[in-house]
Amino acid sequence: MQLQPNKHSSLDYWIAWLLNLHAQEIDLGLERVKSVAERMELLEPAPLVLTVAGTNGKGSSVAMLVSVLSEAGFQVGSYTSPHIQHFNERIQINQQPVTDYSIIHAFDSIEKARGDTKLTYFEFSTLAALSIFKSANLDVVVLEVGLGGRLDAVNIVDADAALITAIDIDHIDWLGDDREKIAIEKAGVMRSKRFAVCSDSNPPKSLEKYSAANDVELFQLGDAFSYGNTSSLKVSIFKGHQNWVWNNHSMDLSRLTNDQIDLVFPNLKGAFQLQNASGVVALILALWSKKLLPYELSPAGMIDAINHGLHKSHHPGRLQEKWVNDQYWLIDVAHNPQSAGVLVEFLQQTQQSAFTAIFSVLKDKDSIPMVKALKPFVNRWLIADLNNPRSMNLQELTAVLESAGVDEIDEVVQQCDSIEACAELAFEMPSKVLVFGSFFTVAKVFDALDQHEESLPAGKLSITDIPQENESDTFVTHDHILGQS
Repeated sequence: MQLQPNKHSSLDYWIAWLLNLHAQEIDLGLERVKSVAERMELLEPAPLVLTVAGTNGKGSSVAMLVSVLSEAGFQVGSYTSPHIQHFNERIQINQQPVTDYSIIHAFDSIEKARGDTKLTYFEFSTLAALSIFKSANLDVVVLEVGLGGRLDAVNIVDADAALITAIDIDHIDWLGDDREKIAIEKAGVMRSKRFAVCSDSNPPKSLEKYSAANDVELFQLGDAFSYGNTSSLKVSIFKGHQNWVWNNHSMDLSRLTNDQIDLVFPNLKGAFQLQNASGVVALILALWSKKLLPYELSPAGMIDAINHGLHKSHHPGRLQEKWVNDQYWLIDVAHNPQSAGVLVEFLQQTQQSAFTAIFSVLKDKDSIPMVKALKPFVNRWLIADLNNPRSMNLQELTAVLESAGVDEIDEVVQQCDSIEACAELAFEMPSKVLVFGSFFTVAKVFDALDQHEESLPAGKLSITDIPQENESDTFVTHDHILGQS
């Protein structure tokens, strides 16, 4: 049995201990974690708290949101999950992961405060983030929901505003397979008499009903705001929408001279990022117009911060392209049908196919539609068990491929002992490599790339990221947008 860690233990030791602390990896409910947070006075980690929920696009939206807020000059903390390679990625201040020391100190404080209260790994992590943020005296904290929303640990904090991204079927065992019901779980992060923005292009009706019943001002994509894809990102303001933040009744439109704001493309690959960006811009401008930001910014300053923030945003593991010497790798954390569809759109737009795929997935995912969607782009499948309590074993993965219509299983599917072994095999193949199915799959591939690079003599291997090619690299200045001299 592992001994209880203390403030002198390593972060790896603490995490290993936390994973075995609670019998269940997921234990939805707020009573336990909230009681500890109250004891530690962590329920108000910053003057402004924003919560981001949804199925797909949460991480990218957080990345853009934090980038914009940082460009506006605010001190920003962000809590996201899961991490890809290092736990510290989850807890960041001003876009930089916090130190091992900070996390260990927070863990030790939580362990001393919790008494007999049982906490899951995620709940411990959430409390650690809140503790670190409160000690840092930040202006804004952005919290990403881990699973669902209503019963997720981050929901112990009353957010000043919420952003809900695209909603899809995911975590079937926990949230069910009905978008209308899932939307209500996501809506649980909303707070009465506050506002929320939804960037889902086809939001479930239950979301609007929930907001109306709970006195939440809800701004929805396609209803209160829209976006276009021309030479720049265009976010349009629907003046006729009586509740919209840019309406004359809730915002002084004299602060903006146009009803349409031209912005640069976000520095993230995929046309779907425009949808995510529109929600981020809507949230930022709503906060600005309602004077909820920590301090006042001029219209010009706000628009410039949005432009610079979108331009500088980055998010690893999302349509991330790499050259491994002369071999092309496309790495994406797509892990449900909706995100797989986004990956398909990218492959179609870039006219790519004939990949060797490194694939593994968790049991609670709707995996057959994912494989069906990607099957036309893949000639060979390399699969492995993620060695996670929630992961599929080799037999289950093979059955998924067969059910999805992958032909000639014996010829085109190769079972490996690990994802790292899949990667080593892929290095020797002449084809392009596609990685998808889970955050865990991507994490293990990144580890394999790092290890492979370290194992070879200097100069024998080059692994480089392929940068985003923005359609518009020139900022649309506030002078043009606002008609000012």
